[in-house]
Amino acid sequence: MAVAHVVHTADRTLTGRQLASLLTPPPEGRFGYRELARAVREALLDGRVALRLRLPAERELAAVLGVSRTTVTGAYDLLRESGYAHSRRGAGTWTALPDGQAPTVLGAFQDDAGATVDLALAAPPAPEAELSAALAAAAAELPRYAGSQGYHPYGLPALRAAIAERYTARGLPTLPDQILVTTGAQQAVSLVLALLGRAGDRVLAENPSYANALDAMRGRMLRVTPVPVTEAGWDTGLVDAALRQTAPRLAYLIPDFHNPTGRLMPAEQRRELARSARATGTWLVVDETLTDMALDVPAPAPFAAAAGEQIVSVGSLSKSCWGGLRVGWVRAASRVVTELARVRITADLAGSVLDQLVAVALMDRLDVILPRRLDELRLRRAALSDALARHVPEWRWAVPPGGMCLWIDLGRPVASSLASRALRHGVRVEGGARFGVDPGTHEHRLRIPFTLPVEVYEPAAERLAAALEGAPGRCADPALPDWVA
Repeated sequence: MAVAHVVHTADRTLTGRQLASLLTPPPEGRFGYRELARAVREALLDGRVALRLRLPAERELAAVLGVSRTTVTGAYDLLRESGYAHSRRGAGTWTALPDGQAPTVLGAFQDDAGATVDLALAAPPAPEAELSAALAAAAAELPRYAGSQGYHPYGLPALRAAIAERYTARGLPTLPDQILVTTGAQQAVSLVLALLGRAGDRVLAENPSYANALDAMRGRMLRVTPVPVTEAGWDTGLVDAALRQTAPRLAYLIPDFHNPTGRLMPAEQRRELARSARATGTWLVVDETLTDMALDVPAPAPFAAAAGEQIVSVGSLSKSCWGGLRVGWVRAASRVVTELARVRITADLAGSVLDQLVAVALMDRLDVILPRRLDELRLRRAALSDALARHVPEWRWAVPPGGMCLWIDLGRPVASSLASRALRHGVRVEGGARFGVDPGTHEHRLRIPFTLPVEVYEPAAERLAAALEGAPGRCADPALPDWVA
């Protein structure tokens, strides 16, 4: 069933300086009206500028860019004519997309064990030896729990303690009663949204962002306020402006090896963002699922270690160990954890005791598991990069310092049509629109994980190159599965 996008109203206005900072100037350095319209359109499709956002007044933008007002008027006229803006007399001009651009729909997930190479799921396999040892340890412990009723809504005490100890070791003192064990990080995010948000509330989200978290926001009927994350990272000035203009109830962030861009938020930006959130009373929901995937830099400290109150952290063993366990958690104030547990009972009562016992044993082995996993990911990242450079040299990407994906710039908005053609060539790949807050954006992007064996990437890149040959312009295929992780 398709998940509808929640339309957020145009009550945010970009200043001239904010818009100018988001535009790519022409090679000659000075905007004509066509170049200005092109730059705004590209910023809109790239997610740097959100939909239904009020553009600066013509006179203001002209002064900032050092061009005539006639230039800005001509650019706005072109944007309106092409469907990328609309105006009401006396009320201003808002960003838009041409008619016919629909939200990405959620197709049925196909568990294809055949010849198709799946480049849509950022999900590594389990560490076999350590998983076997953890299963044996869990089997030995299970009889101790078998005589009880088996329900632990907060999570097994041993696992809560292990997670709390890991936070403490990473620089954030944590007690077990500040931990709620969940059925994966996705349930953790959904529970937090259910507790802290109500239908119609505003939630600030990065654009692009983790697709399943965005779906959870839409499912709760939250109004999403996007803030861009580019290859340069976060613009805390824009985030601060969005927080102050809209005062969202929640802000969902992925500061550690952001999914899908791979960016890492600097410590000073974390402090600035936390100060801005405190000023507006906004709860920060920090997704730290990828924190351990530090490939070229040290693993960052927990966001909440330097950021204060009204922060809910979400984590998981899905990337560090294995998604098949479905073990995640929330780290928050004890009173928040208590309220989350009450919400959780209405969803699934409690998690699997056996899975949690396996998780306890795996956490004892993380010092062995993680170095091997990171070494594998570095090799696979290099293999994917090399293969793409050979077969599609016109594509561009920034090598991320961590995480599990490359955020590919195709150079033209053909991601949806390319994904459709690639599936027929035996490769499943996910277009950037799946990760956008607004439909139709990020159409020139692909997210490609580097979690598969090294030998997979050469033939996969060759198939992508074949699919790219003669790829038509923008065209969405509603039958294309776009289930992602």
